[in-house]
Amino acid sequence: MKRFSILRPLFLGLSILLPLSASAEPYDTSGGAVEFTFKYQEGDSYRILSTVNEDVYVNMRLHHSAEIINRISTQVLSVNDDGSATHKSTFMTTESSQSAIDRGTFSWGEEYLSIFDRSKKGVYTIDDQYFMPTVRDVPIFPDHPIKPGDTWTAEGHEAHDLRLNFGIQTPYKVPFTATYTYLGTVNKEKKQVRTMSYAASSVSKKTNNQSLNKGDNKLHVFRVKYSMYMETPERNFKAIEDPYADYPQAMMGFSDELVYWDAEKGAIDHYTETFRILIETAYGRMYEFRGTAHAEVSDFIRTDTPDNMKTVQDQIDDLGLDNVNVVRGDKGLTISIENIQFKPDSAILVEGEKEKLQRIAEILSLFPENELLVSGHTAMANNGVDSQTLSEKRAQTVADYFISLGVKDRHQIYTQGFGDTLPIAPNTTEEGRAKNRRVEITIMDK
Repeated sequence: MKRFSILRPLFLGLSILLPLSASAEPYDTSGGAVEFTFKYQEGDSYRILSTVNEDVYVNMRLHHSAEIINRISTQVLSVNDDGSATHKSTFMTTESSQSAIDRGTFSWGEEYLSIFDRSKKGVYTIDDQYFMPTVRDVPIFPDHPIKPGDTWTAEGHEAHDLRLNFGIQTPYKVPFTATYTYLGTVNKEKKQVRTMSYAASSVSKKTNNQSLNKGDNKLHVFRVKYSMYMETPERNFKAIEDPYADYPQAMMGFSDELVYWDAEKGAIDHYTETFRILIETAYGRMYEFRGTAHAEVSDFIRTDTPDNMKTVQDQIDDLGLDNVNVVRGDKGLTISIENIQFKPDSAILVEGEKEKLQRIAEILSLFPENELLVSGHTAMANNGVDSQTLSEKRAQTVADYFISLGVKDRHQIYTQGFGDTLPIAPNTTEEGRAKNRRVEITIMDK
C-alpha cells in the first residue's frame, strides 16, 4: 500500500490532540477584560517552521513513524476596511519516514501556494483550489472583551488533502465546534516551550489597541478543545478519479491545545499540542495518527540584497576561494561551488574539499538565523551512473558536513538534487563539465 501520513502545517495543519494539562504552569488571572483581534498590516511578512512527530497505524498495527517539517512563508498582501486581510503563503512540506527516524537532513519537499482572506476575529475565506492551511477558523475570538475564566464556542473546520491516498481532488472538509477558555497570562520570558505561531497570524510591529501598554511583556493563554466526527456513507466525491477506489467513510479525532497570544502584535506567539486522528475507509481499513507538534515563527528577513551579496562576495575573495561565486535567486543568496571534487561516481568528498567547505562555513556563520538549502548538480552522465541519485547523495554529504561543523542543526538545512538537468555550461568540454559538477548552498530568506 502507499505510505500514508497526515500533514499538519499548524493552522496551517491538523490539530487532533490528546488532553493537555491546563495547570502545567501558573496563570495570572488578575487582569481585566480584553478584546482580542488579529492585527494585520499590509506588507507584513513572516516565516513559520513547524515540526510534527507522528506514529501511523494501519488496522491497529504500527506502520511507520514520521517526522514532518512544514516551512511556511507568508505575506499580507492587503488589508480591507473591515480589518480583514488577504494573505499569500507558500507551504513546503518534507517528511522523514522510517521505523526509526532518520537522523540526517530533510530533502526539500513539495511546495504549495495558498491565497486566503482572514477576518480580524480569525475566520478564513479560502477557495477550494487551495489545500493549505488544513485547520481553519482556529482561533476565533468573540466580538466583546473577555476576562480570565471566560469561555465561548466557535465553528471551525479541517480541510484535508486526500489526493494521493484516495484520489479526492478537492479538500476533504470536516466541521467541528471548538470550546475556548481564557486561562490568564504568563510572562514572555518564562515560556517553557519553543516559540511557535500560526501562519495566518500577522506579526505587525504596530498595535491599535489603546487598552494595552506598549511593550506589554505578557502572553495571553487560551485552551482550545474540540472533537470531530463526520461520515460519508456514499461515494459522493465529484472529483474522485477512480470510481472503484477505497474512500474515507468516517473521520474522527480530538483536539486540546494551549494557545499563547501576543495582544500587542495581534498574533499568536506559540502553541503546544499532541494529536490523534482516525480515518475509517469504506473497505474496512483503519488509519490512525498519533503524535506531537510544535512550530516557530520569525520575521521575514530578505537575504538577497545588494549589500548582503557584496558582503558574501567580499568574504569569498578574502578567503581565496576558487571556483566559488554568489548569485541572487528566488529563495535567497546562493553560493555556487563549481568543480567540487568527489571520488569518482560517488558522494565521498575528496579530503581537500573539506577545507573549502570549512571556509564557506565561516561565511554561513554570518547568517545564524537563516536556513540552508544545499542543491547537488552533476555533469551529463555517460557511464551508466544515475545522475539524479548521485546529485542527491552529494548534496546530502555537503549538508551533513556542515552539520558536523555546527553550522546548522538537521532541522535548519534541506537538500535536493537536480542530476544533470540544469547545466550552466556545455557538457562538450572538460571545462564545461567541471562547472556543471557543482553544489549550491542557498542562504534562505526567512
